[in-house]
Amino acid sequence: MPGNIITIAQQKGGSGKTTLAVNLGLAWHKAGRSVAFLDTDPQGSLGRWFMTRRATLGAEEGMEFSTASAWGVSYECDKLARAHDVVIVDTPPKADADLRPALRAADLVLVPVASSQVDLWATEGVLDLARREGRPVRVVLNRTRAGTRLAAEVAEKAAALDADVAVAVLANRVAYAETLGQGLGVLEAGRKGPAAAEITALADEIAAAL
Repeated sequence: MPGNIITIAQQKGGSGKTTLAVNLGLAWHKAGRSVAFLDTDPQGSLGRWFMTRRATLGAEEGMEFSTASAWGVSYECDKLARAHDVVIVDTPPKADADLRPALRAADLVLVPVASSQVDLWATEGVLDLARREGRPVRVVLNRTRAGTRLAAEVAEKAAALDADVAVAVLANRVAYAETLGQGLGVLEAGRKGPAAAEITALADEIAAAL
């Protein structure tokens, strides 16, 4: 059977799409699944992370990276899904017709929402496109600040959206940025901290949903 395809989409830049892609992929890889990363964002942050990792650790069995332009996404997803358990698609920060192939190919669309009203507003366009393609969506609250009024408001309004909201929440932690720049993920940090627990919980939750 082909692997699961997970598309990470959000039309607002800086929402943490690449960080989410990297850390979920590594969590599943460490759990024994083969993972392919597909970067469709011209900015290429996922590709830079992968090449940094490869320069440090060398080639890794069960982990692959590829790129595709908007209309090559369907073909590349199909090819990668035949060879891997999970395909993670990182997309550009926009919600238009170019995003549709990545949504159409997905078994699940993840939409990261940082703790801001602007991020929440930006989510509506992605949710609308995903609904048109008949794809299930799960909103992931990202870069949250526990105990703040804004975080509580965003969580409350996200729950009112016509989409599932992940139970696991990712906090605003330096570890995510630090490890990303090193070609690593938070599960590979020197000391396992709360970020590793968050990612593990989210990866388990999404795997169960699939």
